[in-house]
Amino acid sequence: MIDFTAIDLARIQFAFTVSFHIIFPAITIGLASYLAVLEGLWLYTRKPIYMTLCRFWMKVFAVNFAMGVVSGIVMAYQFGTNWSQFSNFAGAITGPLLSYEVMTAFFLEAGFLGVMLFGWNKVGEKLHFTSTCLVAIGTLISMTWILASNSWMQTPQGYEIIDGRAVPVDWFEIIFNPSFPYRLVHMGLAAFLATALLVGGSGAWHLLKGSHTQAAKKMLSMAMWMLLIIAPLQAFVGDEHGLNTLEYQPMKVAAMEGHWHESEPGEGVPLVLFGWPNMEEERNDYAIEIPRVASLILTHSLDGTIAPLTSVPPEDRPYVPIVFFSFRIMVALGLLMILLGITGLVLRKKGRLYEKKWFLRFCVAMGPAGLIAMLTGWFVTEAGRQPWVVYGLQRTVDASSAHSMTAMSYSLLTFVVLYVCVFGVGVRYMLALIKKGPEQVYDNDNKDDLNKRPARPLSAADGVEL
Repeated sequence: MIDFTAIDLARIQFAFTVSFHIIFPAITIGLASYLAVLEGLWLYTRKPIYMTLCRFWMKVFAVNFAMGVVSGIVMAYQFGTNWSQFSNFAGAITGPLLSYEVMTAFFLEAGFLGVMLFGWNKVGEKLHFTSTCLVAIGTLISMTWILASNSWMQTPQGYEIIDGRAVPVDWFEIIFNPSFPYRLVHMGLAAFLATALLVGGSGAWHLLKGSHTQAAKKMLSMAMWMLLIIAPLQAFVGDEHGLNTLEYQPMKVAAMEGHWHESEPGEGVPLVLFGWPNMEEERNDYAIEIPRVASLILTHSLDGTIAPLTSVPPEDRPYVPIVFFSFRIMVALGLLMILLGITGLVLRKKGRLYEKKWFLRFCVAMGPAGLIAMLTGWFVTEAGRQPWVVYGLQRTVDASSAHSMTAMSYSLLTFVVLYVCVFGVGVRYMLALIKKGPEQVYDNDNKDDLNKRPARPLSAADGVEL
């Protein structure tokens, strides 16, 4: 039986809340850019299908944005309540970075979100499109500041330790720390992939049901083009990110690979396809390995070596099973995304993209794959950094607040119940919107049709059972 401590419960609570939170901003980032593309295509071509899809996904975006804001507020409070020693140690750096996110990105999004959602018949077409673009840009700026803060915790630089606190010395080095560019691109592509799979899965589902055929075909087509381009690019960026991690956080990579012991000279490091990491025995049980392949991937040499987990004391190692299995789930889903994109291209060339039911079912099944891959990627990132909260500077055990086991137990239970109730209803409502599908809301010959349609997101699911 696992013997939990108050710190363990605080970590579980933070992992639980951040896992909920990261889903909504990722969809927000991807959908905001998708909406800008749809509205831009409508302005350029005047084809009603683009406006139909834009109005449909904007309702989903509005609900998702609201849940992202609510879940994000909770994250900020936790730094002060459960991780006060971290705030005391690194607050001079992470505090301003998060403030910059609010003053730039959030103010920009909030300023133009109302025009974007409710200004269809109140402002000109170009001004509305500008508002949509600015909201999309705001989501990207927000992502940039958040990842700058998180990346500094992974690869800190540009600071000095004065009186036991990290004090900023060079903000350029703090923001553009060694892992920041890789994390920024990797996360941005992950958000676009998650959105493409969500849109493609929605289109495939409606094609299987025989509903909203024209709109469903357009959704599926655009999603497959995005997947075909972005999925292989994400694999390349992920490889570059892994090499950067190997340089600055070698124990994280060792945990990802399940590499326990130093290899013999010239033997190389095998790729562990499957195994069960045994922390006590310092080995992988039931391992299935391919010799030298991990060396080829990580060092681009068949006999290259990497630091094993046993090169550091046990207390300096991450919890290997979480990192090991999360990494394999992420990679497996990434390969399936590439396969889906290539399969879509082949079927498109044959003129059968919208007809093969097995392919449409594949698309529906892959609908949540982008979000799952992103979550497992973050599990690798955060669990692999342990036992450090600021890598090499402050341990997680030294970053927490002095709460009792009882207090943390009640707090965690309250969070779980509230999150499941509140966000469970929100997610269910979003799925109801997607299930209902798009409606023709704009016709070139009848512009008054747009003015008569309600812009409230909740109005889109009238009559839908939740």
